[in-house]
Amino acid sequence: MLELREDEAVSVEHLESQVQKAQEQLLQLKRQQEQIEKQKRELEELSRRQEELDRGRAEMTDKLTRSLVVLEREAYNTQKRLEQIRATRESFSQHLELIEAIDPKSWNPDDLHKELSRALSTVDEARTEYSEQRSRLQATSDSAGDAALPDVTSDAYHGEEGRSFFHWVRIGIALTLPLIIFGAIALALFLWMASR
Repeated sequence: MLELREDEAVSVEHLESQVQKAQEQLLQLKRQQEQIEKQKRELEELSRRQEELDRGRAEMTDKLTRSLVVLEREAYNTQKRLEQIRATRESFSQHLELIEAIDPKSWNPDDLHKELSRALSTVDEARTEYSEQRSRLQATSDSAGDAALPDVTSDAYHGEEGRSFFHWVRIGIALTLPLIIFGAIALALFLWMASR
C-alpha cells in the first residue's frame, strides 16, 4: 500500500509537472501568436501605405504631365501673342510718327494737291495697317478681358482741336493695356513657377 501511495504521489507530482510545462508552453505559444498578429498588422499597414504611395504617384505623375503640356502650350501661345503685340506696337509707332510728321503749314502752295494726296495716302495706309493688326490681335485674343482696340471708322478725319487731353490718355492706355495685361500675366506665371 505504501508503495502504491508513493507511486501515486510521484505520479501526481509528475502530472502536475506536465501540466505546469503545458501551461508554460501554452503561454509561450500565446506570446508568439500575439507577436505574429502584431507583425501581420504592421505588414498590412505597410502594404496599405505602399498602395497609397503608388496611387498618389500615378495620380500626380498624370496630373503634372498633363499640366506641363498645357503650360507649355500656354507659354507658346503667350510668347507668340507677345511677339505679335510687339510687332503691332512697332508698326503703330512708325505710322504715328509718319502721321505726326504731316505739317500742312510747311507745304509749298504750288504742290498743295500733291502734298495733300501724299498725306491722305499716309493716313489711309495707317488706317489699313491699323485695321489689319486690330483684326489679327482680336483673332488671337482668347478672353473677353483683353482690351479691345477701338474700331476704325471711315469718317476718322478729325482735327486735334476736337480731342481733349483725357481722350489722348485713353488712346495711350488702349494701346499699352494689352502689354500691361500680358506683363501682369507673365509676372504672375513667373512668380507662381518660382514658388514651386
